[in-house]
Amino acid sequence: MNEHSGTTSPADDGTVSWRRALRSAGLAYLFSRLCVMVGAALVASELRADENYRLEKFPLARWADPYYWNKPIPKQASGPMLDVLTSWDGIWYLRIIRSGYPRTIRPDVTYDVADARAAFFPAYPTFVRMLDAVLPGGDVFAALLLNLVLGAVFIVLCGLIARELFGTRVAERSMVLLALFPGSFVLSFAYTEALLVTVAAGALLLLIRRQWFAAGLLAAVGTATRPNGVALVAACTVAALLAVWERREWRALVAAVLAPLGFVGFQWWLGRHTGEPGVWFRVQTEAWGEGASFGLTAVRRTIKAIVSPLTSPTNVITAVSLGTTLLLGWFARRIRLPWPLIAYCAGIIVLMLLPATVTARPRFVFTAFPLFIPAAAWIDSHRPHWWPYLTASCAVGLTALTTLYGVYGAIP
Repeated sequence: MNEHSGTTSPADDGTVSWRRALRSAGLAYLFSRLCVMVGAALVASELRADENYRLEKFPLARWADPYYWNKPIPKQASGPMLDVLTSWDGIWYLRIIRSGYPRTIRPDVTYDVADARAAFFPAYPTFVRMLDAVLPGGDVFAALLLNLVLGAVFIVLCGLIARELFGTRVAERSMVLLALFPGSFVLSFAYTEALLVTVAAGALLLLIRRQWFAAGLLAAVGTATRPNGVALVAACTVAALLAVWERREWRALVAAVLAPLGFVGFQWWLGRHTGEPGVWFRVQTEAWGEGASFGLTAVRRTIKAIVSPLTSPTNVITAVSLGTTLLLGWFARRIRLPWPLIAYCAGIIVLMLLPATVTARPRFVFTAFPLFIPAAAWIDSHRPHWWPYLTASCAVGLTALTTLYGVYGAIP
């Protein structure tokens, strides 16, 4: 009997081979990427449909690529599709890839100026720049290819975590569910979540296997990737304290020491680079209006979505994301995860709900990926007949979400 769930054995029950599980996950992942491309293509067809169309009428365009501003309608769909995949945060990461970080940051900086890119973390742009140096096709190709590969690696790593805890059958369902979940759109966008979830999955797997130094190194990459990567510090700290408490395994503390170095190192370097210590926090406040609402923003948007569901796609997305988070939490209560994984998910959820601006989103829910493992385990044990309806709904949601972000300019 599994000490984490009390219901499912971590040993392979013989009904599902690991090779079959990987094959199912691979097909689901390829299909999910096709769903994203269909969503992006629907945006492109919308863009080309009106002969009098100008991109100033298309909310996403000014965020996606200034080159198209006030230009004629593109004759091919490839350009607008790439606009979708490199929109919003993607354009800021591409600016870092092409121009690096600013040497000085003006007072009262706003998001309308290029200095605002200092709010974005360096790990993903660094890896893209390295890949672009060895591959033809340009930085956009390198950014999207990197995330495509990282997404596949992430799915396999999640399968390994699930197999370690609950067996191969649950691993298969966990991988398929994660591949098709609507928040997985971010694995095809020029965003940093693909890198974060990959190194996070690797670090959590290594923590389970008590490979402390390697886990700490991967966690350090995670904390240099996104602000919510600091949830890995919580995971490493909890794992280390448990190892010391239960087995007097003092070397586990190395993971907790290494994990925050990515975040700390970036803050130190950016302060030296710009000549202004702590400048990242100023840019976050001035340019991006970040503050703390302690979940009130998510609650307010959810109430507005319930009262007036047709007025704001962003409010609806927030409400659905919040509801999904609560449902995943219910699954996690029924089928327990190891404490380091719980600590990581708790950190992600707290950091998702804390801000006053961008709050609950499908991509943030997706970042709390360990919660999908008990969901898959519970459904497999109690409601297996739900499975085809769940996967079909996720596939439709993935396509619709990509289209929604493009056509209506909802904030991803």
